[in-house]
Amino acid sequence: MDQIFENTATAFALKSDSELERAYFLFKMISNEPLVKLGSVITNFAFKANLPVESLIRATVFDHFCGGVNERDCLPVVDRMWEKGVCSVLDYSVEGKEEEDPFDTATEIILTILDFVKEKEAIPFAVFKPTGFGRFALYQKISEKKTLTSDEKAEWQRVVNRFDKVCKKAHDLEVSLLIDGEESWMQDAADDLAEDMMRKYNKKKRIVFNTLQTYRWDRLPYLKELKKRAEEEGFFVGMKVVRGAYMEKENERAKENGYPSPICKSKSETDDNFNDTIAYMIDNLETLSIFAGTHNEESCYRLMELMQQKGIDKNNEHIWFGQLYGMSDHISYNLAANGYNVAKYLPFGPVRDVMPYLIRRADENTSVAGQTSRELTLLKKERKRRKM
Repeated sequence: MDQIFENTATAFALKSDSELERAYFLFKMISNEPLVKLGSVITNFAFKANLPVESLIRATVFDHFCGGVNERDCLPVVDRMWEKGVCSVLDYSVEGKEEEDPFDTATEIILTILDFVKEKEAIPFAVFKPTGFGRFALYQKISEKKTLTSDEKAEWQRVVNRFDKVCKKAHDLEVSLLIDGEESWMQDAADDLAEDMMRKYNKKKRIVFNTLQTYRWDRLPYLKELKKRAEEEGFFVGMKVVRGAYMEKENERAKENGYPSPICKSKSETDDNFNDTIAYMIDNLETLSIFAGTHNEESCYRLMELMQQKGIDKNNEHIWFGQLYGMSDHISYNLAANGYNVAKYLPFGPVRDVMPYLIRRADENTSVAGQTSRELTLLKKERKRRKM
């Protein structure tokens, strides 16, 4: 298969010279791990001290990795990407709180986004995080099969109601809905709830998508069992397949608490697990739908080859590729230019509230070997092509 991801003219077609320079500057900064750590500390301090840093952050890192402060603010970005065949997934990226009001607020925001999505062909998915709708500790307690107090039972029912309200609306509007994955020690409760929603709302179409984190060695067996239940009970399974974002935290907690780590022993084992999961799903498209959330070029080529081998159309409605806004444009735009279904996660929210997300992005980029240097190489190549 041609090395389509080398085409920087297509990858950066939407970037003006000044936006290209900003991207180059940002990834140069992110490639310096001590600088990222220092920047995170300074930013947190600046916000806590109410220093006027919002406009600086907005003009640099925020505008590169986020679509705007609210869903309407995102529209120009959505429309620009759509011109190149790249769809958007509006992602309200405010991190989970611990009180009830933000959970209800997040639910209302997702409901609003669903109406928004229905009107825009360019936005085929909505998305939410389980901890956007309920307390982490509550998911954890249920995952650990501990007895809930009567107050906690009532609280959990409110979480279930939020899930149901959002999934029902997605079903009624015929809009697909992605549920993000989180830490393993709370994930069982979220998985069971997502499965209940699939059972209820995926009878005719693949509306509800859960997330499979393939750096966990137990996820493919879990998917096979879920597929079996789906076939027996007559519902479809949608899955966003990713490698995972909480590796260091997972390994540390397993060590501290003396249980076997749920994470694969090596990067190559994780890669194999991801690719095996994709291959299994491609063989079972009559029940499963794939949203392949990956910045790994090899995995994208692997999926493209499997589709080609099996004579599956590039724009098959049950296969999507996904990347994060501000990253891996060489994958997203070149895939779209070649006729594949592609969607960019487009985070939005108030600058202050989205900072934890942005800091995590920067941390991830410094810790994923090769990711930042690959971005820099391609940006250099495009600057040279433009004679900048």
